[in-house]
Amino acid sequence: MRERGCVHPTAPSVTDILHAARLVSAHLPETPMWSYPVLNERLGAEVHVKHENVQPTGAFKVRGGINLLARLPEARRADGVLAYSTGNHAQSIAYAARIFGVPCTIVMPENPNTAKVAAIQALGAAVEVKGATMVEAGEYATALAAERGLHLVGVADEPDLIAGVGTLYVEMLTRRPDLDVVIVPVGSGTGASAALLVARAIAPRCRVIAVQSAQAPAAHDSWRAGAPVRRPVETVADGLATGSAFALPQGVMRGLDDFVLVSDEDLRAAQWLLLTEAHTLAELAGAAPLAALITRAGDLAGLKVGLVCTGGNAGPAELHRLLS
Repeated sequence: MRERGCVHPTAPSVTDILHAARLVSAHLPETPMWSYPVLNERLGAEVHVKHENVQPTGAFKVRGGINLLARLPEARRADGVLAYSTGNHAQSIAYAARIFGVPCTIVMPENPNTAKVAAIQALGAAVEVKGATMVEAGEYATALAAERGLHLVGVADEPDLIAGVGTLYVEMLTRRPDLDVVIVPVGSGTGASAALLVARAIAPRCRVIAVQSAQAPAAHDSWRAGAPVRRPVETVADGLATGSAFALPQGVMRGLDDFVLVSDEDLRAAQWLLLTEAHTLAELAGAAPLAALITRAGDLAGLKVGLVCTGGNAGPAELHRLLS
């Protein structure tokens, strides 16, 4: 499904991503990447975890927000921006808007993660809750942006977002160009498409595998079918809770080496393993790459595997489940 407000978006080039790296590095330091001997021994692979959970918003998407706002013309900034999201995309745009002094409004679907709402408001953005699903929230946001003359920032069909996210894979594969595989979680698909663009340019022998919850498989099923489909959203993982595919990421992700599904129970097991063995609090979406590695450990045995812990924004209910 093409995202509303976007007309035939094209994927960013590697030059675009390298330019984004210069813009993003002015505001964010490089995030750490560590290998944990206990994980290596348990999984039979050399595992390297890229810690995007330590970003100031707790998630990787802040890279895309900064790049997009940095490149937005001054006239459009003055009008203000509007985004719709379950949380991490919203925080990304709100954080970048604060940096560049841009008025920001965020639309979230009903029953949002309260911790993410509080974080967005603390960044100075206004929050409106509307619609039972992301599709309904997006429809309301599109109408609201037109009514108020705001610049609508889409969830995924935004080349500047993908270029910004690509900067984490520049860091990852510059640090470890010998990685055999990178595993990336998919909600909208910006991360997986960015990973693929960077890997093909600077580490072409590195395979890119995407992972999504089986309880919200729209991107996976669209990739398998070769055409966009909608699927019910039944996952409890906020960052994976998308019910439809997006044209720009899907077009790039045609080049993925594989795309796998894991259950929400697999996500919880991986989340616990990261907490106990890698001293890392990940939200469920951030644990998805490890969940995929656990379920495919036999296929990836003996390889050098890069995992991106994309976020650490676990809400109160998620923390309660994890610790109990």
